[in-house]
Amino acid sequence: MSKKEIKSVHYGLEKIFEGAQDFLPLLGTDYVEFYVGNAKQAAYFYKTAFGFQSHAYKGLETGSKDAVSYVLTQDKIKLVLTTPLNSSSSINNHIVKHGDGVKVVALWVEDAKKAYEETMSRGAKSYMEPTIETDEHGEVVRAGIYTYGETVHMFVERKNYKGPFLPGFQKWESAYNPPAVGLKYIDHMVGNVGWNQMDVWVQWYEQVMGFENFLSFDDKQIHTEYSALMSKVMSNGNGRIKFPINEPAEGKKRSQIEEYLDFYEGAGVQHIAVATDDIIKTVGQLQLNGVEFLSTPPEAYYKAVPGRLEEFSHELREDIEKLKGLGIMIDADEEGYLLQIFTKPVEDRPTLFFEIIQRMGAKGFGAGNFKALFESIEREQAKRGTL
Repeated sequence: MSKKEIKSVHYGLEKIFEGAQDFLPLLGTDYVEFYVGNAKQAAYFYKTAFGFQSHAYKGLETGSKDAVSYVLTQDKIKLVLTTPLNSSSSINNHIVKHGDGVKVVALWVEDAKKAYEETMSRGAKSYMEPTIETDEHGEVVRAGIYTYGETVHMFVERKNYKGPFLPGFQKWESAYNPPAVGLKYIDHMVGNVGWNQMDVWVQWYEQVMGFENFLSFDDKQIHTEYSALMSKVMSNGNGRIKFPINEPAEGKKRSQIEEYLDFYEGAGVQHIAVATDDIIKTVGQLQLNGVEFLSTPPEAYYKAVPGRLEEFSHELREDIEKLKGLGIMIDADEEGYLLQIFTKPVEDRPTLFFEIIQRMGAKGFGAGNFKALFESIEREQAKRGTL
């Protein structure tokens, strides 16, 4: 990332924090819900591979007749895995079309009804009207709106609730809880949208949710010999929620965004970036657990790292040989540097994947790594015959 781009980031952040609209105050990410073909087996995978812990459950035993959900946690991250229990459930349609994928990005708010009314008055499409859900632990208010594709933002108000997750769920006790791998919270979530749709959804987030576009990348910055894409990063007023939005750009061959759109059959969440305080330890354990990552950048990439850090007067605290051995990438801006690595898709379709990120002060998204990252993704596309 150039100094000019860094200044653009800083200006954008200042604009957000000083002048962002406050009609939709967001406290953070509440949970991310996946619709999957077999929640029981998916839960085992995320526990075994990513170190998530059993947390809550809803199914036939709790009175749910149409769907089953397993809730997994790791520090501040909550994943909900939901599977239909009969062929008449509408959840089936989502799974048949998209495969396993993210349906709900739930946002924690103080007042779900107000959040819903504010966004609806600005042009949102309703998914679920404000609903009060109760049990012996209190009440939760939820309301939802559609965003890109069939993805939903659910507003969750839980200040009057003391239960394990939501009404209808019970605590999930399990003898099998592998150790956590050090994942802390969701740093950002990236959405892929269709051709010429990025600015449409940028405008939607600005108008409907009061977000600001504080960083943009075009096809001149994000490209390789074969493919390109464009991206804009949206953030809410307090900076806790960040949603980069990608669209394809013209190239010699099919880009990763086009591949995603083809196999997901529409717009959706491309990847979830989760933060750690010790990426070397986290990635080392993930590899031992069987998580597959994209191929390591070439030797020349790591030889250039000291110079890139020196440009911003930063010194790498980690052992570069350990980073290289794990395939972890490094980028820097005026505030610091970041370390990041990307898994291969975690579904059979080449769609959703995860990013592991450790921020050492940096505010960016690894622009200096884009070329190495996309070349690595293209190598995987070539193996799949989809480049």
